[in-house]
Amino acid sequence: MKDTEFSVDPVSLEVLRNALAMVAEEMSANLVRTSYSPNIKERKDSSCALFDTSGSLVAQAENIPVHLGAMPRAVRAVLDEFKVDQLGPGDVIIHNDPYEGGVHLPDITMVSPVYDDDESLIGFVANRAHHADVGGTYSGSLSTESKSIFAEGLQIPPVKLVKEGKINDEILRFILTNVRTPREREGDLRAQIAANYTGKKRLKEIVEEHGKQKILKVYSDVMKYSEKRMRKRIQQLPEGRYRATDCLDNDGLGNKNLSIEVQLEVEDNHVLVDFTGTCRQTDGPVNAPVAVTESAAYYSLRAVTDPSIPPNQGCYRPITIKVPSGSLLNPTKPAPVVGGNLETSQRIVDVIFSALAEAEIPSIPANSNGSMNNVTFGSGQGASKGYTFYETIGGGLGGRPNQDGVDGIHCHMTNTRNTPAEVIEQNYPLRVERYALRQDTGGAGEYRGGLGLIREIRVLDSGTEFSLLSDRRCHRPRGLNGGKSGAPGKDRLFRDGEKQSIPGKITMELDEGDLISIKTPGGGGYGSPRNRSPDNIKEDLEEGKISKEKAKKNYPHYTGIE
Repeated sequence: MKDTEFSVDPVSLEVLRNALAMVAEEMSANLVRTSYSPNIKERKDSSCALFDTSGSLVAQAENIPVHLGAMPRAVRAVLDEFKVDQLGPGDVIIHNDPYEGGVHLPDITMVSPVYDDDESLIGFVANRAHHADVGGTYSGSLSTESKSIFAEGLQIPPVKLVKEGKINDEILRFILTNVRTPREREGDLRAQIAANYTGKKRLKEIVEEHGKQKILKVYSDVMKYSEKRMRKRIQQLPEGRYRATDCLDNDGLGNKNLSIEVQLEVEDNHVLVDFTGTCRQTDGPVNAPVAVTESAAYYSLRAVTDPSIPPNQGCYRPITIKVPSGSLLNPTKPAPVVGGNLETSQRIVDVIFSALAEAEIPSIPANSNGSMNNVTFGSGQGASKGYTFYETIGGGLGGRPNQDGVDGIHCHMTNTRNTPAEVIEQNYPLRVERYALRQDTGGAGEYRGGLGLIREIRVLDSGTEFSLLSDRRCHRPRGLNGGKSGAPGKDRLFRDGEKQSIPGKITMELDEGDLISIKTPGGGGYGSPRNRSPDNIKEDLEEGKISKEKAKKNYPHYTGIE
């Protein structure tokens, strides 16, 4: 690459690009370290990024894809609400409205302008964190029964939580009055404010060392660099139109088989992602705001082109996304949306990968478990202690063209951890009684799908509100190129010695002693099972990942079973 292609030489550009990325990484580390809730501190359910003076994404931490791809809309919402001359060096804007650049109400975003010593704007820093409760009808703000966004929690338009360096106590008190766990929420909100202060300090230091004009050029050049690399990789994809359809099991309110349809048009160095044909928005809380839809599309295309391309606005310029208004993937207010960010985003990835598989792109994996398997427990009427607990549970990664899927992992649009059992039991009236890989759940193939997980939690207090928001309980994760589908998820309630099935989307009250069993889906297999090596089959048997019965059925060519 010739030096003349950049106004900043390539070596300096790479050094400064990494410096900007490390600002976001340090913001993320400070947010996690200073937060109160296990959901952020332990699961790292938060994301941080830097933006230029116009609100374009420049650099990000390696956090959560569904947060990061949607965050540019959140910054634009701030700039739509406030003129630049209305924003001061000490301001922090908070908001969470999914119809104004947010994704769902529990994900609260904070945006701060950054000024140099001459009080000249040099960019924005922003972070987004999932709060375990933001009000609404049920604990955890994750009810599967909500029919409008007004039941899902407190909506916060872009407002200044911090003005001229001082927290607006009236706004803070208003927010904390409307949540079930105000002390924990205040701790997490203050951690978010502190993370932005960290980002502002570090970005100012970079500008002081290298000069404002040079850094502004770096913003522009690094986006041009990413755009150039992205277009080059798109040019290597087979040109054509590729279609695929997939669906969600249901919306939790009786509407089943909610279809998502996509057509990808690859032409020269550009991709059109067209979701025309997707079903209309639905009654239940699985509608995905357009920011979520865009984020999932960006993630999918980056994953199959070159994930090493620096993630910024330049990566998105060669991609056009068309989403019909009023559809499942671009609903109109006040449709409920809490699960769109969680479940529907995963299905968007599945359907885009399926379409790209039609183009015979060799890097496409089989379907992964396809659900974030969201659970919330919280204090309801009669509970002795006020709390809200939220987590997502991993599952199987789909088999890949050259290796098995990973067992028990958070896939695609989520990049969080599971909450340690010790942390759950220390902080909540809950006991984790089983946490294990789920045998026989990976789809058979030359490269098998990853195994799902089993997570069993017993309730130790009466009057507990519980919600499960999951998918792939009816429709299995598909295999690819002859691979078999992964096992669907299964969920059970054990009460008074009796077992009963519960649906994958449910909100209910639990009694003391009740045990919830969540069994997450496995990933689909890749390639014909006839091609799986005897050594790999033997290893699966020895490690207990597959039973003898399943091995005999799926791999009849294997003769090593007694």
